[in-house]
Amino acid sequence: LNHQRRTNNIMGSVFGKETVAEPAYDVLLQRSAGHGVETSYEIRKYGERFAAEVEYSEDEGTGDPFRALARYIGVFGTPENEGNQAISMTAPVVMEKSPTKIAMTAPVVMEKSNEKEGEKTMKFILPKEFDDMSKIPKPTNPDVHIEEIPAQLGVVHRFSGSMSETTNREKSAELASQL
Repeated sequence: LNHQRRTNNIMGSVFGKETVAEPAYDVLLQRSAGHGVETSYEIRKYGERFAAEVEYSEDEGTGDPFRALARYIGVFGTPENEGNQAISMTAPVVMEKSPTKIAMTAPVVMEKSNEKEGEKTMKFILPKEFDDMSKIPKPTNPDVHIEEIPAQLGVVHRFSGSMSETTNREKSAELASQL
């Protein structure tokens, strides 16, 4: 799953496996390849949801933030959150530019920061049962923060294969040319 979105000039990518739970959404428009459409896509409306996130430098790569988020939900053993509550892995993982730093609050997303050159944010979208800040276990790692994500529209193009910066740019350009 590769998802591109533009909000206040923010572009990001979302990736995940089709067999993993996704946040609820409504399909507003669906276009299949063929008959003048080169890249298939859907326009989706997502409701409010929550994500665990870690900010990192573009120079660091994605390994450390991914592992910090994976430890928060308990992928590598005891979850690193208050109550040691295991949390199911969901898709998407989101990577995007970080519009602003957030205060500590209760997928994976990666964003480039508008504040600092080379800064990004990676987010794991939390499962639907975590629909209120009071239900979300607080991270014990100070690098992990919880963010409320408002309802929004997203354009989605699904494809098979590995996700890399090069693939992300290519798929983004293909998708953007259709919109």
